[in-house]
Amino acid sequence: MIRRLLLAAFGLVALTLPVRADGEVQKLITAADKARLDKYGETRKAALDEAKAGDPSEVKQLDELLAKPLVAFSDKDLTGNWKCRTIKAGGLSPLVIYGWFKCKVTDDGSGWRLAKISGSQRTAGRFFDDGEKRAIYLGSFTVNDDKAKPYGSGPESDQVGYAFRNSAAEWRIEFPAPYYESKLDIMEFKR
Repeated sequence: MIRRLLLAAFGLVALTLPVRADGEVQKLITAADKARLDKYGETRKAALDEAKAGDPSEVKQLDELLAKPLVAFSDKDLTGNWKCRTIKAGGLSPLVIYGWFKCKVTDDGSGWRLAKISGSQRTAGRFFDDGEKRAIYLGSFTVNDDKAKPYGSGPESDQVGYAFRNSAAEWRIEFPAPYYESKLDIMEFKR
């Protein structure tokens, strides 16, 4: 009886822990998205080099965002409502910074889940730990109120990125080589 109680308690605790990049993400990630993450540094550098030709006031905003020090994810809870905006670097235009929209992070017991809930371009997905100061995001891109396809449905909807935290009230996801428009999308979040 005690053994069953201990196993049940262990199972309950395991369900509340964040998802780790200890193999689960490797089972889910597509080969195309793994390749995008493998080339993240190279893609990011090329996109940010192109972004320097953008509007000087937007370049300054981007530089300020990227200069913020990174902090650990482990001691904070991301759940709740956030304002979010997308920054597109490189590609069709050197740099475009969109206005703020609404995003929400929930925890369904298997880890954090993100949903962008306003604006015409949306995302829905989940996070996997990838070290102390970085997480992997696997999501699905949709337009307007179209239903999100499951991750792994194909390159037009699949999204992959690295999430970084700057403070309790600020974090971002960097999407290397997104399918549409740019070389690097950065989704910025603020409370």
